[in-house]
Amino acid sequence: MNWLDLIGWAGSALLVWSLLQARILRLRALNLLGCLVLIGYNAALAVWPMVGLNVVLAVINVWYLRKMLATRHDEETYRVVEVGVDDQFLAHTLRVHGADIARFNPGFRWPPGTAAERSAFMVVRADEVVGVVLSHAEPGGVAQIDLDYVTQRFRDFTPGEFVYRRSRLFTDRGFRRVVSPPGMVAPYYHRLGFRPEGGAYVLDLPAPPAGGRA
Repeated sequence: MNWLDLIGWAGSALLVWSLLQARILRLRALNLLGCLVLIGYNAALAVWPMVGLNVVLAVINVWYLRKMLATRHDEETYRVVEVGVDDQFLAHTLRVHGADIARFNPGFRWPPGTAAERSAFMVVRADEVVGVVLSHAEPGGVAQIDLDYVTQRFRDFTPGEFVYRRSRLFTDRGFRRVVSPPGMVAPYYHRLGFRPEGGAYVLDLPAPPAGGRA
């Protein structure tokens, strides 16, 4: 086997590996890379139909990647929907993703062992659930996050920003700060302006609007 064959096998392996990815951004990026490798490989062998096929696939991947990256911070693409803490669809979502939730939030319990005010938000893209944020009120205007979960397909994005920074879901309730879940695996809050404090991440919120709840 010569070096050119190795390149061809590497490109094919990348394509297969890309199809095994649950994260859509990673799938598209790896698929594009595999297509580019196979374009070079087939061009070197003058197999022009395969060159044409991989060029078309590469263009499709570029188009989808551009669209995903352009809309990753778009409030028209991702919406935050408040639901009741006893909502049946919320309960269904938590059950379906229970194993994955436990992997990243090993200490998660819902409802928490408190009678405090609780809130539940679902981040959606069209009719697809992208993430879930559950919280309860602590004294002093603190919103304690119990769960901040992103489904596998969208884990390369940060949909939590629509809850914490691009909406007034907490400030309208009179909260002064938001505290991340304890013991969360691979937190991403530093990308949203949170600061580390005592083993968690804290986001200080603007002063609550007139008539807001504390």
